[in-house]
Amino acid sequence: MAAEVLAALNPQPNGRYADGTLGGAGHAALILAASSPTGWLSGSDRDGVAVEVAQARLAEQFAGRFEVRRGNFTEFGDWIPAGSCAGVLLDLGVSSPQLDVAERGFSFQNDGPLDMRMDHRQKLTAAELVNGEEVETLAKIFWEYGDERDSRRFARAIVHDRALRKFETTKQLADLIERLAPRHGKKAHPATKVFQALRIAVNDEIGSLKRGLAEAVKILKPGGRLAVITFHSLEDRVVKEFGRERARDYTFPGEVDVPEMRTPCVPELKWVSRKAVMPSDEELKENPRARSAQLRVMEKI
Repeated sequence: MAAEVLAALNPQPNGRYADGTLGGAGHAALILAASSPTGWLSGSDRDGVAVEVAQARLAEQFAGRFEVRRGNFTEFGDWIPAGSCAGVLLDLGVSSPQLDVAERGFSFQNDGPLDMRMDHRQKLTAAELVNGEEVETLAKIFWEYGDERDSRRFARAIVHDRALRKFETTKQLADLIERLAPRHGKKAHPATKVFQALRIAVNDEIGSLKRGLAEAVKILKPGGRLAVITFHSLEDRVVKEFGRERARDYTFPGEVDVPEMRTPCVPELKWVSRKAVMPSDEELKENPRARSAQLRVMEKI
């Protein structure tokens, strides 16, 4: 969603911008180009390979105008000054290079180790979850992070089968799920939601998103914009709830909004648009993986 991101952030010369999910540096390069000749970009990614690729790509054209670090966008506040950025971009989810490399273990399309770590420095893998957690925990992961209706049945089958042979590859797990829930002509693979849920759990994506959104607001200056691209409803709900909470002019104790218990407060954000921006038809033709993408944009007051 390159054009949509540029329209949302409106990069300008002398502006400072942050990209918390560099990937191949596609968005980062566009932001630096649009903010030439003096715009600055701070970029990070949890994936060491992505950081190397981004560093090399940006250095070819934008040397001296960016800083790239390996890490989670939850750490923005550790190295980016508070109130310094005119725009922050978070492009969530797994990248195409991660999906396409079988050794990363994100996809069941190509057999690979059951890994799914965005950052190989962390110890927890999908195999450890699948082979180590009990039925209740696995079922909760599949339901909460994948909205998988057969979560409990799949979890029981995994615990049963791993007693005979530990799960080591993506094909092992995908074959089990497909055996339990045959496609019967359906286009989507029955293991799609289970793989999504495991990936989210392994990388603590929802926890990172909640913390990262708060960090992004801290480093934005007044009038700066936060653009977030989500790829599934769980991420989108987190972003919407964060935006609603920070845009309210009142607060309340606890988790239930009782009008009588409200107290006034100064809102931190405002929505640039109440509705999510969707990919164009042209982009969907070129990149079918963008079909579930949604862009939401907020502005710091």
